[in-house]
Amino acid sequence: MLLNGTGDVIDDYEYPATTEDLIADYGDHTLELPNGSEQVGDVLARLESETFNNPEDARFAVYTAVSEKAIGRVGYSDRDPTPVGSPYAPDAVSF
Repeated sequence: MLLNGTGDVIDDYEYPATTEDLIADYGDHTLELPNGSEQVGDVLARLESETFNNPEDARFAVYTAVSEKAIGRVGYSDRDPTPVGSPYAPDAVSF
């Protein structure tokens, strides 16, 4: 997900760093997602102001704040039964 060098710049940044620091310095970097792309600044702007102590914390923040563009099939799970009333439930079949 962190293509176009975004993962590398997060790793190489000097920590601790705030959300605002990362937005100011790397907000224009593009995240390539399965269903489009987003700017790092737009993603981090969804979060409250935070101080990251290391690159891993910053990466997790980006991962948790991306939009539905990062999801392959919205509402799909091959592990859980479809919840009752879900708009993604298959049509009922009567025998």
